[in-house]
Amino acid sequence: MQFKEAVREIKNRLSIVNVVSRYVELKRNGARWVAPCPFHQETKPSFYVNEGMGMFYCFGCQASGDIFEFYSRINGVDFNEALEQLAGELGITVERGGISQGKPDTAGQGKSLRQQMFRMYDMAASHYVSALKAPEAEECRRYMAGRGLCPEIIERFGLGWARRDWQDLALTLEKGGFDTKLAVEAGLIGISDSGRTYDRFRGRLMFPIKSLSNQIIAFGGRIIGDEDAAKYINSADTPIYKKGEHLFGLAQARRGISAKGNAFLTEGYMDVLTMHQFGYDNTVGVLGTALTDEQVRRLTGFTSRITLLFDGDGPGRKAAFRAAQMFLVLGLSCSVVLLPDGEDIDSLLRGAGPEAFDDLVAHAPDGLRYCIDMQKRASPREGVEWARDFLSRVTLPELVSSFITRIAAELRFSEQELRNGFSMGKPAARKKETVVLSAEAIMEREILSVGLRFPDMVSKLQEIGAAVLLHSDVALQLWEKLLTYRGEDLIQQFTERERRFWMECCGPGAQPLYAGEYPALVKKIEEQFRRHAVESICAGLSMGGTTASVSQDLAWCRKLDELNSRNRRANSRSM
Repeated sequence: MQFKEAVREIKNRLSIVNVVSRYVELKRNGARWVAPCPFHQETKPSFYVNEGMGMFYCFGCQASGDIFEFYSRINGVDFNEALEQLAGELGITVERGGISQGKPDTAGQGKSLRQQMFRMYDMAASHYVSALKAPEAEECRRYMAGRGLCPEIIERFGLGWARRDWQDLALTLEKGGFDTKLAVEAGLIGISDSGRTYDRFRGRLMFPIKSLSNQIIAFGGRIIGDEDAAKYINSADTPIYKKGEHLFGLAQARRGISAKGNAFLTEGYMDVLTMHQFGYDNTVGVLGTALTDEQVRRLTGFTSRITLLFDGDGPGRKAAFRAAQMFLVLGLSCSVVLLPDGEDIDSLLRGAGPEAFDDLVAHAPDGLRYCIDMQKRASPREGVEWARDFLSRVTLPELVSSFITRIAAELRFSEQELRNGFSMGKPAARKKETVVLSAEAIMEREILSVGLRFPDMVSKLQEIGAAVLLHSDVALQLWEKLLTYRGEDLIQQFTERERRFWMECCGPGAQPLYAGEYPALVKKIEEQFRRHAVESICAGLSMGGTTASVSQDLAWCRKLDELNSRNRRANSRSM
């Protein structure tokens, strides 16, 4: 009961349009709002939001749902986490016994394990920010001044200082009422073989890593002063953070990406900060690992135009080569900027200036050109193998032909041989099968569709025996939900498949409600019952020729005549 109250309260007070607008640039189109879908790659606005219904739907990838489904998808959290985070925005505390507004909550009370971790990270970030102002952080402050970081960027990204004490943060979290074991699981502190706790980050400039919902979920730390220690260390994977799924600075850059229509992708924390300070607020960074498919999907949910910024040394060239292919195979626009030898983003922008950087960007090769140029250094055999492997991974068939033409011309391959080799090397494309629904399945869809579109008629459909015509497990499960739930309670019960069907029947793209739908379905159901009855009587007569008495045969005949008369009367009424 209390859970349902929280859901209703959030939907009443928080508009789905306002929430979606945080991540997508919506435009009004009549009663709906439209935009390119953030969940798949496209340029045309197939993503619809209906404010009145509180629902979204994409005609391209069929993503659909309410405010909680959108928030869960875009931020990579489950329903309960979405509920807790949206409730937190409104000052609503979701508790086992109900919801309350404006009440203080102690650490852990009424909170999930993940929520406690979020609170721990908030406390740790505040602790690091406070420590940066202390006298012992002077060396760290000098380093930031030497790198030219301005106070606005330091504050915007929440930079801090991890003291060199072994138990500084551990004691702070303990005083805050957090369980030591949970702090270890969250990756903020470690525990020695002797059972003594210690801070994982010590003597480091701290970079908070945020989720798209603006929650701190991890840290990166750069060593200050100790040349023997690892230059950078990053948070390990935890229940609230998977390193290969996030990008540094995306929470701060998403508005810049939306406004400018493209994104810069670079390698390091400091590169991101410098770019933002010079006005390139559409810059994000990879988090200490090679670029992953999950990071590509997350970034391209905001833009289809990417500029890669990598060092011009060997490792930087290889990283750019790999990253460019990851974007190209998805059909995205990609260019590659390689910094001059001995330069990094910081030295280039502060030395040569933004004009020199802009010139590099303007003359940067597109991603395919860069990959082809890299392959010119390889042997012909290696080039052919690369081309076939690359082409086999392209997800948009319409791009393959143009890619083959460019690759063959630039690497001086036979285009026809490359096409033949590509065709031979790829598995034969499966023909799209046309799904032909049986009459039984069609009837099931019609019954369920009317039940979803006219919920007040569900009980009447049940009375006339509509459920008898539902045979598949999928149909029976949805029918049971239609009988049991209404409104928002019903939507919360849907599986992903049921939600797609609901959007097809009732979503922004559905046909307008027509009063004649229900009577037409009732007529079809009655005709179906009469047909079954006639078939049963005929079967009885065929058996009666050998086993039944004359009186039984006459009884079957009378029933058949009665049904035929009923059919004729029904037909005459419909004419």
